[in-house]
Amino acid sequence: MITSASSPQQQTIRLSNVCKSYGNYPVLKNIDAEVARGEVVVICGPSGSGKSTLIRTINRLEEISSGSITLDGQDIHAEKRTKELNLLRSRIGFVFQNFNLFPHLSVVENVTISPIRVKGVAPDVAHERALKLLDRVGLAEKAGAYPGQLSGGQQQRVAIARALAMEPPVMLFDEPTSALDPEMVGEVLAVMKGLAAEGMTMLCVTHEMGFAREVADRIWFIDAGQILEIAPPEEFFKNPRHPRAQRFLTDLRH
Repeated sequence: MITSASSPQQQTIRLSNVCKSYGNYPVLKNIDAEVARGEVVVICGPSGSGKSTLIRTINRLEEISSGSITLDGQDIHAEKRTKELNLLRSRIGFVFQNFNLFPHLSVVENVTISPIRVKGVAPDVAHERALKLLDRVGLAEKAGAYPGQLSGGQQQRVAIARALAMEPPVMLFDEPTSALDPEMVGEVLAVMKGLAAEGMTMLCVTHEMGFAREVADRIWFIDAGQILEIAPPEEFFKNPRHPRAQRFLTDLRH
């Protein structure tokens, strides 16, 4: 069992013996870890290791088979009613690898729809906040545009603004740059680095090891549905302890 060094007072997210199976096939096995408030965790590992499934259980896009996941002590998987689930998810921003913007809505409408419908924010207040968030991600001038008129990098930055519009204490990123052309990756990572610098609690599944080295407080290395190593970036990249992590990093260098 691998645990973090965060104290209960600092704890934001706690995963306790989390297991997930599809039928008889185990995808996650006894995941036990914590994320402290304000911490940036990068989840890495080979393809098919369970990274995306793991991060999707944290806002219940995936149900778990056993164990528990709590956000500031509240059991994410205990409540099944849609209203409560939507409110819970509003506290956990999620950025998908394929943007998932509404194509028939303008950029500013994409950012305002959830605060208005889920949190009951007044439309004029939501609109004002949305414009500030779009300015924050460098897209104020695109407020009236539609997703189809934007580049992939711009769409992903809108998706980040949309998640931030719910004012979540936690942000989850599921390979946010994997669908982007290489020249667009930097603009998205720059926004994420800014969030990290502001103290946002973040979990990010990514293959961008440069980002992990620079921004993460800790790396979770996962393979075959198990967290095999948790370490600060300096330690993980220079002296990984687990043989599977050593092979993973060696493969990345070739």
